[in-house]
Amino acid sequence: MSTSEVSTDKQTQLAQRMASLGVRETDIEESFVRSGGHGGQNVNKVATCVMLLHRPSGVQVKCQETRQQGLNRFLARKLLLDKIESMRKERLAAERAKVEKARRQKRRRSRGAKERMLANKSRHSAKKEFRKRVSPE
Repeated sequence: MSTSEVSTDKQTQLAQRMASLGVRETDIEESFVRSGGHGGQNVNKVATCVMLLHRPSGVQVKCQETRQQGLNRFLARKLLLDKIESMRKERLAAERAKVEKARRQKRRRSRGAKERMLANKSRHSAKKEFRKRVSPE
């Protein structure tokens, strides 16, 4: 991925981020399509829009921010890494929430909570007692 519009420092930072997330360049399928909107004849004739597909996760990204294809390639990879990172964070947060919920459910009730629960149960049973049929005596 060599682009003249993006500095080598930013490219190395992107490569390091890809390595830290475990995203390989071979896992990314890249295609170019014509952009739409502003840009005049350039976007109508040149395929400056970059579409990336990360095969293992199925995440797809489309970038047509600028009129330069090289800069769009860089921005698309950055966007793809953002999406993959957010997906992983969501999955970790969901797992933590699941574990925390199970821990809360298994926790013993405090004495006050137990007494309140039993008081509510007895109050409820007293209400239901009034709904019984009256026996003829």
